[in-house]
Amino acid sequence: MTLQEGQKVPDFSLINEKGERVQLADFKGQNVILYFYPKDMTPGCTTEACDFRDKFEDFSHLNAVVLGVSPDDANKHTKFIDKHGLPFSLLVDEDHAVAEAYGVWVLKKMYGREFMGIERSTFLIDFEGKLMKAWRKVRVKNHIEEVYAYLAEQEATT
Repeated sequence: MTLQEGQKVPDFSLINEKGERVQLADFKGQNVILYFYPKDMTPGCTTEACDFRDKFEDFSHLNAVVLGVSPDDANKHTKFIDKHGLPFSLLVDEDHAVAEAYGVWVLKKMYGREFMGIERSTFLIDFEGKLMKAWRKVRVKNHIEEVYAYLAEQEATT
């Protein structure tokens, strides 16, 4: 199932890097930038996380929180956050149930082999839990600026 703009997105309940339970419903009244990435400490994922880190305050001014999701465990998330000074939570989706619910757990191909994994994607969810915009098959370069520009434009028209 592909999520459509304006549609209510699936709620979730995952633990973060501190072992705390986090639900989408916890952020009612805020915009949520939910981004799915394949693996902590890899070059593309590190660049993406650091780009979100560098724009974090700007997103905060637009009443938006940033949440990253990957299949990595809480310990790996903690090391990733500490190494790069990430000011937002990373959520543990080890069984990839949330990735599946959002349609980003897909068959991938690399170096001639096929495997299941996360398709780098970002979902902008409004304060009512509805999908504002989805970016799939994300290329990291300039992605965060695109998300910021879209959210800023939406906030300016409301």
